Amino acid sequence: MEFHWINESRIEKSGDKISIFAPAQTDFFCGGSETSDEGILPASLCNAPFYYTEIAGDFVLRVKVSHDFKDTYDSCSIMVMQDMTHWAKACFELTDFGAHAAVSVVTKNESDDANGCNIEGNTAWLQMCRCGSAFAFHYSVDGSRFYMMRFFQLTGDTVKVGLLAQAPTGNGGMRVYENLSIEKRTVKNIRAGE
Repeated sequence: MEFHWINESRIEKSGDKISIFAPAQTDFFCGGSETSDEGILPASLCNAPFYYTEIAGDFVLRVKVSHDFKDTYDSCSIMVMQDMTHWAKACFELTDFGAHAAVSVVTKNESDDANGCNIEGNTAWLQMCRCGSAFAFHYSVDGSRFYMMRFFQLTGDTVKVGLLAQAPTGNGGMRVYENLSIEKRTVKNIRAGE
């Protein structure tokens, strides 16, 4: 598969490992007009490195991710993009509650934000499945048993899918992706991811 960039960054490849540098103050998030009293809700940014390939039809993407969780919202993520205002990402993120968690964002002009399960340690697996216009994100701690974190819809036959490295509030750092696979297949149960 041929990969391309939106917001190109430094990349290192070694065997089944891809490391992407997330520059400081980078994210994909289209914020609304609401802010919290503390003023710490994410700003609207679409400047994080996205290393993607284009794929039509049903598929399953799976990858092992890890990073050092230095700053709030630091994340290794996977993303699917219809266009710059219609996209979704699944993140292994340092949340604003100090937890390592599976987090998802679906953007249709404006982004939502859903913290999922907290995960011990600095490594997890992320998965994305597509069946028609339906998509699901899953996470796993062992790479074999996956749990759904998000179900959503996007249109368009060909979409951009790949790896997103973000550091919205901090100084940035390397994000590590291992054993990336993208299979052109249809799962029997998209919620279960199998």
